[in-house]
Amino acid sequence: MIRYALLCDADHDFEAWFSSSDSYDAQAAKGLVECPHCGSTRVRKALAAPAVSTSRSKEARSEQQQLAEMAGKVRAHIRQNFDYVGEDFAREARDMHEGRKEARLIYGETSADETRQLLEDGVEVTPLPDAFAPTPPKKAN
Repeated sequence: MIRYALLCDADHDFEAWFSSSDSYDAQAAKGLVECPHCGSTRVRKALAAPAVSTSRSKEARSEQQQLAEMAGKVRAHIRQNFDYVGEDFAREARDMHEGRKEARLIYGETSADETRQLLEDGVEVTPLPDAFAPTPPKKAN
């Protein structure tokens, strides 16, 4: 897990955790990294000082390990209790919200714009950072 100090184009600073540097890059390129203050997806990494090994940094590693374990538990819970709907997530969520389908727990993929529209329309969805998002189930051969 990597914690980045981030800035949006309105100079709001915030922190976010990512499973890897590549994960941050991919999410940022797709507009999935959003400022919690203003909602901007124009986000960049802030300058950071290099890490120096101290007892405090060992404590931080322990916290990172705890966070990684928690993320694993969240992923397992979602895989066991939610139905995977893939790229149909936005349509399925909207259909349940509008009463066209019976409500159930689902997870899948959607674009940042689709997620934003669902939230604006009052559809209860919770975007998950990659570290907490379960991988799709494997397809049967």
